[in-house]
Amino acid sequence: MIGSKLTLSRKRSLLGFAFITPWLLGFLFMFATPLIQSVKFSFSKLTVAPTGYELEFMGLANFKDALFVDAVFNRILTQSVSEMALNVPMILFFSLFSATLLNQKFRGRVLARAIFFLPVILASNAISAAESAGLINLVGDASAVNEMGEGSSDYNILSMVMMLREVGLPASFVDYIVQAIIRIYDIITSSGVQILIFLAALQSVPGSMYEVAKMEGATAYESFWKITFPMVSPLILTNVIYTIIDSFSGSPVTDLIFTTAFKTQNFGLSSAMSWIYTLIVSLILLIVGLVLSRRVHYN
Repeated sequence: MIGSKLTLSRKRSLLGFAFITPWLLGFLFMFATPLIQSVKFSFSKLTVAPTGYELEFMGLANFKDALFVDAVFNRILTQSVSEMALNVPMILFFSLFSATLLNQKFRGRVLARAIFFLPVILASNAISAAESAGLINLVGDASAVNEMGEGSSDYNILSMVMMLREVGLPASFVDYIVQAIIRIYDIITSSGVQILIFLAALQSVPGSMYEVAKMEGATAYESFWKITFPMVSPLILTNVIYTIIDSFSGSPVTDLIFTTAFKTQNFGLSSAMSWIYTLIVSLILLIVGLVLSRRVHYN
């Protein structure tokens, strides 16, 4: 009787709350306490004592040391943000392009989709740990690979630059394309999940819309920009947020924070670095989300 009196919007709200309940429980029982402790550490100096540890309040001293005293943190943080700004558009373009191709009907489509997702599996922590332990070798002879790259990559990239410059493209655009060519392995490795998300979005587009557009004389180019792109735009926002978080999660900044905490035993400075890093990532996500949400088409 109670369920029958609920409105549709109320039922959807309860369903959404039930969906995030496992995450909320995990956050409250597993992450809330360490999060509060990291805030305390960032404003204090931690000293190991026989009974545990002691905290001496230092105010913003750890944050000042991270931003103005430490010689590495600012450089690595700036480099990580710059690489993120370069990689995210490349990954999104490659993911949408690959998903559009994989959405076509052809023989071996299932195998092709598995091959495109294979780099995600090979880049997983389990595979990396096995390769580091010497259990598997995915690269082969590294020296032979390097010799092949040194013998061919310079000429190919130089030829590409000369060809694009002769066409009359701006130097900044040419540099961006060259960076995309150099980073092609990293782009492919980081695009597996995004390809699946775009593929799911493309399969949800009604085929009748393309049939109507074809009957009206629309070209494939017009159908893509008038039908495909607007319909998958909500997932573009999702992929942008996911790609930004994924690019920061494995950045050198996290390694520096770990080293500062567990090798130099400076937990206060490490906590301050982590919170500066968190605030910058949150600010970037907020700006990107606000800008892209205004251009998203919800059907």
